[in-house]
Amino acid sequence: MQSQTPNSIWTIGHSTLTLQDFVHLLDKRNITMIVDVRTAPYSRFASQFNTLDLEAALHRRNLDYRFEGQRLGGRPNDPSCYRSGSVPEHAEREEFLQLVDYEAVKRMDWFQQALDEVVELRASHRVALMCSEENPMDCHRHRLIGAALNERGIEVQHIRKDGTVKLASFLTEPSLLQPALF
Repeated sequence: MQSQTPNSIWTIGHSTLTLQDFVHLLDKRNITMIVDVRTAPYSRFASQFNTLDLEAALHRRNLDYRFEGQRLGGRPNDPSCYRSGSVPEHAEREEFLQLVDYEAVKRMDWFQQALDEVVELRASHRVALMCSEENPMDCHRHRLIGAALNERGIEVQHIRKDGTVKLASFLTEPSLLQPALF
């Protein structure tokens, strides 16, 4: 069951959507601001989502854009945020879900400050966190950011490519950071 709480924070993965389809999904949920949480805000496969192009396109459609990949991205540059104690030199995007210590990231002042700012944006915007992964279960926007928001009592809703919205659900044991099934 999905909720329509106005103070929810939504998430969306751009995947290979066209810009028109992406904006349509935002319009359906009355989203007014995208917070880009990609560490590297570029796409080889969907260049319409490269940061400068995306920001300009969203502004033309009266949507606000904010980049927060340095503080909310899934590949932090702080070695203490990795299980190995060092930043991987070469890793596939999907590998970072296993390499990053999300509990360590959540304790970082810079992460908490960025999260505070996103939460404050709800007073003036309907906010959607954007990353590239379509499936939130394969993305830090659910496993890290969504979990941290959930710990604050904030409802997180995932907008899927097919237009459906799923209320995020998490296990009660935060140290596991394993998402429960929708």
